[in-house]
Amino acid sequence: MKLVVGLGNPGKEYEKTRHNIGFMVLDNYLGDVKWSSKFNGLYYETNIKGEKYIFVKPQSYMNLSGGVVRQYKDYFDLDIEDILVIQDDLDLPVGKIRLKINSTAGGHNGIKDIIANLGTDAFARIKVGVSQDRSIDTKDYVLGKIGKEDMKLIVDKFKDINKIIEEFDYNQINELMGKYN
Repeated sequence: MKLVVGLGNPGKEYEKTRHNIGFMVLDNYLGDVKWSSKFNGLYYETNIKGEKYIFVKPQSYMNLSGGVVRQYKDYFDLDIEDILVIQDDLDLPVGKIRLKINSTAGGHNGIKDIIANLGTDAFARIKVGVSQDRSIDTKDYVLGKIGKEDMKLIVDKFKDINKIIEEFDYNQINELMGKYN
């Protein structure tokens, strides 16, 4: 069983913002599905290549995502190796993706909270680059809407991100990193 968590903030005002990349990825991958609610998160269960996948969009706001992830991990009795988190990353150019494990939060408060709640940074992450504009306060930047050109660069990477989701196997993570990083 796999837990795929897309990070973002709930509410219409946050749609198409840089901090909602995780929500966008899940919506793109799953299409128009009926989400259920549990543990302050929206979730959807499906099977991919014979394995059960649980997709989660925490509804606790970004900085408190860790408690939601922890509840799903505990409820489904998952190992850290079964968790894949999709996040935005200010340090990567727009549209660049990186698959990582054992990585620091790098200033990302949602990831900081997940690490604190899980007690480890060993879970896998897909980091989606949103770049950074140092002339704008970081909070305002990540909560700002993504421009048309940047959105195209990001959407162009959805196909690769979808493949990573489908091929995700912690035991094969180095192979996946070599293929997609």
